[in-house]
Amino acid sequence: MRADVLLVERGLAPSRTAAQRLIAAGLVFAGKGNSRVALSKPSASVAEDSLLEVEASELDRFVSRGGLKLDGALTHVALDVAHWRCLDVGQSTGGFTDCLLQRGAAQVVGVDVGHDQLHPRMRADVRVTCIEGVNARELSMTALKDCVAAACRNPSIAASNTAASGSYSGDFLLGFDLIVADVSFISLTKVLPQWPALLSANGRVLSLVKPQFEVGADNLARGGIVRDVSLYAVVEATIRAACAHAGLRVLDYFDSPITGTDGNREFFVYAERA
Repeated sequence: MRADVLLVERGLAPSRTAAQRLIAAGLVFAGKGNSRVALSKPSASVAEDSLLEVEASELDRFVSRGGLKLDGALTHVALDVAHWRCLDVGQSTGGFTDCLLQRGAAQVVGVDVGHDQLHPRMRADVRVTCIEGVNARELSMTALKDCVAAACRNPSIAASNTAASGSYSGDFLLGFDLIVADVSFISLTKVLPQWPALLSANGRVLSLVKPQFEVGADNLARGGIVRDVSLYAVVEATIRAACAHAGLRVLDYFDSPITGTDGNREFFVYAERA
């Protein structure tokens, strides 16, 4: 059986993607004693009765690798999110959400265009509200309020993959203290114009910037890697201009503490209402 498949079947990884990440990091071992060897490929054939071990690492701290990125970014900007109301745009598995909760956030409202991606542990946390099937370009406080309130009036809505799940707290209607974002297959410039209206008076934005979704397909090599490193400066200028146009003042723009899973260099933009 494939090593990544066996890891999931044994409950040692929540998904094949997570299993592949663990194997790539050299954290998965087969056998014991002198015969114990590190698995180097997710596709490696492993006997179904083999002893498998996964060593503890930083990768285990959050439900996805994204948590490590945000954790490093929050440390970089010295931001304390304890007791804050946060919005997670592009919530997906919930790595950013997990990081915020571990740092003491009071509430995290997450939105994603997809369905059924949020890790069960995050979905079960009473501080988390998950709103699915929502296009980030159409975010508004009214839309968020309606989705969350509808789900709480009728729990079956959440189960139907159409709206939200989680507990309802109207506190976020006062505005979010922090908006974090990790969006793919769309330019950040299409999403961030909605954010100032969702922030509290002193609210902040801390968003991942993925150049591969900003430079256009013609500027990508095989595997989606940005061909020309000089384009990183172009992307930064574009993001700064988009923030200014939307009414956000950029406080910092810096490298993500870890690269994307595809090897692309990524960045964070940190901003406040202008």
